[in-house]
Amino acid sequence: MKIVLDTNILWVSISRRSETHWIFRAILDGTITLCVTTDILDEYAEIMTQKLGFEVSETVLSTFDHLPNVKLITRYYRWSAIKADPDDDKFVDCAVASDAVCIVSEDGHFKVLKKLPFPKVNWLRVGEFTIAFKSKLTNLR
Repeated sequence: MKIVLDTNILWVSISRRSETHWIFRAILDGTITLCVTTDILDEYAEIMTQKLGFEVSETVLSTFDHLPNVKLITRYYRWSAIKADPDDDKFVDCAVASDAVCIVSEDGHFKVLKKLPFPKVNWLRVGEFTIAFKSKLTNLR
């Protein structure tokens, strides 16, 4: 299952005590394919360094660099879908370019995706993604 993961979901999921740790484990064990762009990796590095420290950030990103299921995507078009927070557009662009099943985020700015006829990008909150993943629901498209 190919997904795009918002930065805040990623850094919180790293802790074994987090309810969302299963997402991080699923990336590590190859159950989930994580799609990223260089812009997303830069944001991951910045926020993880702020929240968790440089060593954790470097370890996570180095691990991602060696995982075959972490796919570096080249975005060829900027959709400018998130008018309220253009910085979030990188996640939409990555989802479109990678044909990801969804973007997983708690950020309400992604709500606009539910109204866009094109490009079709699914946005799921963590709870919705958990249900979809556990039921092996992959027909979100």
